[in-house]
Amino acid sequence: MDIFTEQAASYDECIERIKAKHGPHIHVLRQKKIRLGGFLGFFEREGIELNFMISRDTSRLVSGTTQPKQTDFDEERKKILRQAAQTSPELASRVAPHIAAITANPTNHSNPTDKQSLDAILKVVQKLEARLDDQNNMSDSSSEEHETIAHLEELLELNDFSSSTIKSLVQRAKKEFSLEELSDFDHVQDTIIEWIGHSIPFSENKSSAKPRIIVIVGPTGVGKTTTIAKLAAAYSLAATKGSRPLNVRVITLDNYRIGAKQQIEIYGSIMNIPVSVAESAQDLSELMALHQDADIILIDTIGKSPKDYSKIAEMRHVLDAAGTISDIHLAMSATTKTSDMREIMQQYETFGVTSVIITKFDETTHVGNIISVLQDKQKPVAYITTGQRVPQDFEQASALRFLTNLEGFRVNRTKIEKLFPLPENRFEWR
Repeated sequence: MDIFTEQAASYDECIERIKAKHGPHIHVLRQKKIRLGGFLGFFEREGIELNFMISRDTSRLVSGTTQPKQTDFDEERKKILRQAAQTSPELASRVAPHIAAITANPTNHSNPTDKQSLDAILKVVQKLEARLDDQNNMSDSSSEEHETIAHLEELLELNDFSSSTIKSLVQRAKKEFSLEELSDFDHVQDTIIEWIGHSIPFSENKSSAKPRIIVIVGPTGVGKTTTIAKLAAAYSLAATKGSRPLNVRVITLDNYRIGAKQQIEIYGSIMNIPVSVAESAQDLSELMALHQDADIILIDTIGKSPKDYSKIAEMRHVLDAAGTISDIHLAMSATTKTSDMREIMQQYETFGVTSVIITKFDETTHVGNIISVLQDKQKPVAYITTGQRVPQDFEQASALRFLTNLEGFRVNRTKIEKLFPLPENRFEWR
């Protein structure tokens, strides 16, 4: 016997369709409410789905001329139980004892001509499935209708979290919070904030290589050159925390954008950091050989559109001349929408990006899009920039900075600082 499925607007209509296709001898195993029709979530209507089996024709059994063997009925019983169990993993565990009993005692049953044995098993399966459906429906309705869950979804949407991140957090909340806990919204939001904090991947920003070669790539207009200057200042000023001044060098590949070379040279002059320009892979190779005594070599690249595949590939070829690169940071603006962030990360993956720098963090009030993309791509964030000042508006990325920027949530700063402590000696090179 096989299990079939039929859908219709009502139970009676569903039964009529089944009988029209398969005749009157059926056994309904399961019934559940579904959503029918619609387009992109609109114009849907309620419906019914029935799981059923086609019964044997009992007329031949009554005549007594062709009674099936006991083992045939045993096999039918086992098949019913197995196929019904496949509709639900939880149901499978409950009907397993029935299957085992039939297998262990294949002949210890009622008269094989009596159809009651099959009916009894079908009723057991129906009761088990009805009980599971009631439990699931009660759990779903209690969670979906709870005002805390609804408010939580509103806050996550307000902060521009992606739909997949919102769905994941809401489902976890429904699963882990009891009804009593859901009534305490402060407790729920504290826990949700903790979950979000643990979901953000952060870079450790450590390397033992010498020289440590750090490259920044990214699209036009995200502030790569200013970020290079901030990194150079951070590492050169780390001498106050270490045993000696760090020897920092800057190489720029951006010889095309008007004023770009002059801008980085001015920064270098103020900080007393040498700045060089490489126009080709050969130039870069020679400069790398010249700066082998440096502690830190920072390479500023040309800003390209993520859709300019040929230019990105060309820049990747030039960077090959740098040798073994310790860190490749992808700079992205915090104001970039989620879909564009995903595309940028996808196209720049050819560089072997090790971490992300979020620029213009001060220009957005919503950070959910950033957190969602970092989580989806599992790409750690290293630094954030919060303005144009060099080197002040620059810091190592932290859970505290992201979580305190969540709009609408009541963030317990003291608790967050204990859960996600800031590292010491942020910019000290090791």
